[in-house]
Amino acid sequence: MLTLASKLKRDDGVRGPRTSNPASDSTRRVSVRDKLLVKEVAELEANLPYEGYYQGGKFQFEIEVPDAYNMVPPKVKCLTRIWHPNITETGEICLSLLREHSIDGTGWAPTRTLKDVVWGLNSLFTDLLNFDDPLNIEAAEHHLRDKEDFRNKVEDYIKRYAR
Repeated sequence: MLTLASKLKRDDGVRGPRTSNPASDSTRRVSVRDKLLVKEVAELEANLPYEGYYQGGKFQFEIEVPDAYNMVPPKVKCLTRIWHPNITETGEICLSLLREHSIDGTGWAPTRTLKDVVWGLNSLFTDLLNFDDPLNIEAAEHHLRDKEDFRNKVEDYIKRYAR
């Protein structure tokens, strides 16, 4: 497994001994992070499938990549208002791979990439749509109570906020 720390050590061996300048350490870390991000973004699929309740909506997400990436997960927030059991109306997201420590063992690991994050977010709109363990309890209860009205509210939110 290649980690950021071992990559930095390997690069130091090629470039010679590192000085104890903290600014150069930070710059080098960001540089490696940026290289990882450029590679990962280039690998992302341009056209993700759209199906289910949220078909036709365009949802924007903010992904903040910390300096310690890939050792810690990115922070993700939904910027589009949405009626969803796993995303609050204020944008918080319940997706286990975004957790640094997850009870079910599916949390973040250094082997994960931004592609995994994008696919995980896409899955929240299809097969990982979870009404049994919701973050937005009101949306989940709405679905259990009246599926057709839930669908109508989702469609209303898409028309108002996700076009």
